[in-house]
Amino acid sequence: MAHEALFSPLKLGALTLPNRVLMAPLTRCRAEDGHVPGPLMADYYAQRASAGLIIAEATMAIEGNSAFWREPGIYSQAQVEGWKRVTDAVHAKGGRIALQIWHGGRACHPLLNDGATPVAPSPIAITNGQVMTPQGMQPYVTPRELRDDELPGIVAGFAAAARNAKAAGFDMIELHGANGYLIDEFLRDGSNRRSGPYGGPIEHRARLLFEILRASVDVWGADRVGLRISPLNSYNSMRDSDPVGLTAWLAAALNDLGLAYLHVMRADFFQEQKADVMTPARAQFSNGLIGNMGYGTAEADAAIRDGKLDAVAFGASFLANPDLPARIAANAPLNAPKPETFYTQGPEGYTDYPAMP
Repeated sequence: MAHEALFSPLKLGALTLPNRVLMAPLTRCRAEDGHVPGPLMADYYAQRASAGLIIAEATMAIEGNSAFWREPGIYSQAQVEGWKRVTDAVHAKGGRIALQIWHGGRACHPLLNDGATPVAPSPIAITNGQVMTPQGMQPYVTPRELRDDELPGIVAGFAAAARNAKAAGFDMIELHGANGYLIDEFLRDGSNRRSGPYGGPIEHRARLLFEILRASVDVWGADRVGLRISPLNSYNSMRDSDPVGLTAWLAAALNDLGLAYLHVMRADFFQEQKADVMTPARAQFSNGLIGNMGYGTAEADAAIRDGKLDAVAFGASFLANPDLPARIAANAPLNAPKPETFYTQGPEGYTDYPAMP
C-alpha cells in the first residue's frame, strides 16, 4: 500500500478512524428549497464514505443568515430529517460524518435573507469578492454591528444547532471559525474593531468562540467537538496583525476544553499573508491536529509520519474522487475537479465523478 501513514488508524476524540484521509467541508449549494438536504446530497456523501471522517459542508445554525443561496441549514425539523437521510446513507456504507456548524456573518446578503442587513462584530464590508444571489453576483453590503446583548442569542442558536445535529445522527460537530465568517470575524483584529468584552485583546475577541464552544460541549461532550480556523486566509477581506500569535494563543487556550481536534487551514487563498501556523498549533494543542490546504499525498503522509499532524483534510481532490482513499492507496491517477460545477445545481460535477474501475 502506498502512503502507509495515511492509512494507520487514528483515535480522534470519541471516534476511531480507519484512515487519516479526511474529507474537508466543501460548500456545494445543492440543498433543496428551505435549505433542506435532499436525496442528491445523501448520494454525494455516501459516495465518499470511505473517508476516515467526512466533515460536511458549512451549515446554517440560525435562520436568516444565508451566504451561499442554496446552502443547507440545521435549524428546522425538515432540515434535521434531510440530514438524517444523509447520515443514514453514510453510516450504511460504514462511514463517519461530522457537521460543520456556521454563521455567515458579514458574508450574508439582504437578497438571500428577506432584506435583512447582515451582522458582524464591526461595520466593515467585504471588498475583495462578490456574493452569489438569485439576482446574480452582487457586491457585499456593510454589515450592522452586533450589540453585546445580542450575542447570547447567537450562542443559543449554535447550541440549538448542535442539538439538531445530534438528532440528525451526526457522529460529531465542527464549529466553523474560518474564512471570514462570523466566528472568524470576531477572532481577527482586521474585522473586529469593537471595544468592550468582545473586542480589543485576543482574550476578548475569542470570547464569543469560547461561549459557543462551551455550549456545544454541553450538548456533545468535548470529545465530539472540533474547531476549524484559518489564521492566514485573506478570503472575505480577512487579515490579522499577528496570525502566528493568534494561532499559538488559541491552540493553547483550547486545551482547557479538551476538544477532539483543531482543524487548521495553513495558507491564504490569495497568498497575501504567509507564515507557518502549523508548527505553533502542533506545539500548543494537545489533541488531534488536522491540516488542510494544498497537501499532496506524499507531503501529507510525511507530515503524519513525522508527527507534525494527525490527519489531513482533502478538499477538491475528494470532491472529484469519491473513492479518494482507494486511489491514494493504489497510487492511481485522480479525476480532475470541474470548478465550473462547484456551485451549480444537479448531479453534474457532483455525483457523476467516476470511481476507479
